[in-house]
Amino acid sequence: MKKLASTLLITAIAGSVLAGCGKSSDNQNAAENGVTTIEFWAAPNPTQQAYWTDLAKAYEKVNDKVKINVSAIKESPTSEASIQSAIAGKSAPTISENINRGFAAQLANSKALIPLETLPGFEDVIKGRNMTNTIEPWKFSDGHQYVLPIYSNPMLFGWRIDILKQAGVNEIPKTYSEMLDATKKLKAKFPDKYVWAKPDLADPTAWKRWFDFFMLYNAASNGNHFVEGSKFVGDDKAGTEVLTFVDNLRKEKGILSQTVTDPFETGVGVFTDIGPWTFSMWEEKFPELKLGETFALSMPLVPDGADPAASKTFADTKGLVIFAQASEAEQKAAVDFIKWVYADPKNDVKWLEQTKLPPARDDLTTNESFKTVLDANPALKPYAENVPNAVPPMDNAKYNDLQTLIGQEAFNKVVRGEIAPAEGWANMKKAIEAALQ
Repeated sequence: MKKLASTLLITAIAGSVLAGCGKSSDNQNAAENGVTTIEFWAAPNPTQQAYWTDLAKAYEKVNDKVKINVSAIKESPTSEASIQSAIAGKSAPTISENINRGFAAQLANSKALIPLETLPGFEDVIKGRNMTNTIEPWKFSDGHQYVLPIYSNPMLFGWRIDILKQAGVNEIPKTYSEMLDATKKLKAKFPDKYVWAKPDLADPTAWKRWFDFFMLYNAASNGNHFVEGSKFVGDDKAGTEVLTFVDNLRKEKGILSQTVTDPFETGVGVFTDIGPWTFSMWEEKFPELKLGETFALSMPLVPDGADPAASKTFADTKGLVIFAQASEAEQKAAVDFIKWVYADPKNDVKWLEQTKLPPARDDLTTNESFKTVLDANPALKPYAENVPNAVPPMDNAKYNDLQTLIGQEAFNKVVRGEIAPAEGWANMKKAIEAALQ
């Protein structure tokens, strides 16, 4: 992998010299014409690219001194690699969206990003969009704000309430003991069904821990950061409780980590993580799944003795950054464009309608602008309500390695019954602390 990365980097640097020169020439021409051109890289998703293209055209109509070129980030081999190659080749865009907090930490470490709070007008963006609370957890360990979150999606758990009711479980479990009791009833009624049927539970791939371990851990630890800067700050008690809960589920034969097609949808499992993008697919493929009839949504379970109403969860969230390679004029134009976009709630309403991803705002459930779209999509309401209770990914450049260790040393082994929870946590902690040095 290291050789491949080196080859990609050398190729990118060699191949992008002309691109870099072209950008310089464009800037010179723009300056002569009194027009500042900025490059906006949108997520490699047709819906998001169309959204930003429409807004760019609308903005240009009210500000003819700025031209915005919107294009999708190339995914070859990955969007992150494309961004890193552009930086190495001196051809980075002015703005890019689709940036998670961990990748932003990598870019910030190499001085590739502008601390947004240092740009004139950025505070107006925060106030105008009403996102003071939502953006707070995004502050990096060095005190800077490198990313403006566009959406903050609090991951929720889904429950097959139709199957649970047949097993005698009439209330959605909120605590570990309630979940274990429900597991026993489910297995007694349906020996071939499982509570949590998901192959990812035994897969060490880093990003998969966002949708199992971190959902439970954030709830158990009241949103503890796990890693702050280069220091492990994980809550030992909460972490061990999470692993013990998973181990108890395994002992009750409530976990299936083998590959099964659509286990939740087909009823093989009755519990899984669900994002709001799921519902559009269900409408076409599984129309029988209806909120309040066959499934329900909830925040993650909490340990016995904790308050379920105070549960936290993982925020599947990405945002936009401004690159340090951009000229002062481009940076100014970028902030002005962003300020214009988020000064009008209608632009966030449009985003929610088109992407089904909750805008990173404090007022989704209180701002009348969002009432119509939320009333028309009741499954989105619990996501909107819990935006303030969602914790973004860690801000460490080694996040991929660190999250892989969570699976390899603890979570995956507990799922397979290969290690005791306390030992798994201790091994994981030791490995992470060594990796952070």
